[in-house]
Amino acid sequence: MKGVDMKTFRIVAIFSTLALGAALFTYAQGPTTGSSDTVAKKKKPADDTGTAAPDPDAAKIPSKYNKKDNLPQGVPVFTADALTVSVDVAVLDNHDHFIPKIPKAAFRILEDNSPQQVKEYSVGEAPMTITMVIEFSNKFERFYSQAWFQVLQASYGFLQTLKPDDYVAVVAYDIRPEILSDFSTNREDAYEAMQRLRIAAWSEANLFDALVDTAQRMQDIEGRKAILLLSSGIDTFSKLTYDKARRAIQDAGVPIYAISLMQAQRAIMDAYMGPIQRMDFLQADNQMRTFATESGGMAFFPRFYGELPGIYQAVSQAMRNQYVLTYVPSNQERDGKYRKIRVEVVNPATNEPLRMVDEKGKPIKYKIVAKNGYTAPRPVE
Repeated sequence: MKGVDMKTFRIVAIFSTLALGAALFTYAQGPTTGSSDTVAKKKKPADDTGTAAPDPDAAKIPSKYNKKDNLPQGVPVFTADALTVSVDVAVLDNHDHFIPKIPKAAFRILEDNSPQQVKEYSVGEAPMTITMVIEFSNKFERFYSQAWFQVLQASYGFLQTLKPDDYVAVVAYDIRPEILSDFSTNREDAYEAMQRLRIAAWSEANLFDALVDTAQRMQDIEGRKAILLLSSGIDTFSKLTYDKARRAIQDAGVPIYAISLMQAQRAIMDAYMGPIQRMDFLQADNQMRTFATESGGMAFFPRFYGELPGIYQAVSQAMRNQYVLTYVPSNQERDGKYRKIRVEVVNPATNEPLRMVDEKGKPIKYKIVAKNGYTAPRPVE
C-alpha cells in the first residue's frame, strides 16, 4: 500500500513540475495570440485594405429626414470650416543637433509644388509620446542569438534616455502585434513588458500589419508622437501589401523612427548569401527608409552598438524641439487625395537656400525632417 502511495505521489509530482514549467514558458515567451489592451484607442476590426470596419452595434442617430429627400425650406445647412494643415518640422545639423532661432519668414511650404502661406508659427520643447514597435520573431531573434542581444540592447538603451514626462508604450510583433504595456510615464511598466522578450514564439514577422495597426491607433493622439521601430525590415506574409501599408501610414500621420537590426551580421555573411536573400535584405532596408521618410521620421542602419546613443539623441532632438507650421491650403477641395508637401528653409530676400554658419563662421550642413504629405478629407455627406 505504501508502495502504491509513493508511486502515486511521484506521478503527481511529475505532472506538477511539467505544469509549472509550461506556465513559466508561457510567461517567458514573446507575443502571444490572445487579444491585448489598447495603446491609445481600441480600433475596430480592419479589412484587408487597413480600413476600420463600421460597428454594426453602434447606435444610430434618429432623424425624421431621409437624405434622399429634399429638406424642407428653412432647415439650416451647415458646412465645415476651411481646411488647415499643421506640419512639425525639425531642422538638424550634421551632428543631429536641433538648430534654433530660425525665423518664420525663412520657412517655405510647397503643396503639390504650389507655395503656401504660413499662418501660424511656434517652436518649443515638449514631452514625447512614443510607441516602441519591436520585432521579436523566431525567424531572427532566437534565444541568445546576436539579433536577440541587439534587440534587448537597443530597447533598454532607448528607455533609459526618456525623460520623466515622456509617455511610452511597448508593442512586440511576430505573426501578429501584441501590446506588452500601454502608455505610461512609469518606466517600471515598460521594463516589466521587456521581461516578456525572452523566447520568441513564432517564426513569422508581419511588419506591415504591426506598423499600420500601431499607427492607426496613435493617429488621434495629440502632441509630439512617434513610433520607434526596431526591426530587420523583413515582412513574411502580412495581410496588407507594401503599397497599402505605405498609404495607411501616410494617412495616419505618425512619424516613424526606424532602427534596422543585424547590419553587422549581414555585412559578415554577405559573401555567403544567395542573390535572393541579399535582395530581400536590400528591399527590407528600402521599406524601412520609405516608411520613415514618408511619415516625417528618420531611418538608421547601425553596424555597431556604439552608434545607438547617437541615434537616441537624434530621435530626441528631432521630436522634442520642433517648429510647428500651420497653413491654409490653397486647394480646399475635399477629394480624399494625397497631397505632397515639401518644406524648405530659404533666405526671404533671395529665395535661395538659407546659409547657416556656426560660431566660428563655418557653414553648417543641415537637414529638414518633416512629413512628405497628407491625405485631404473626403466630402461630408
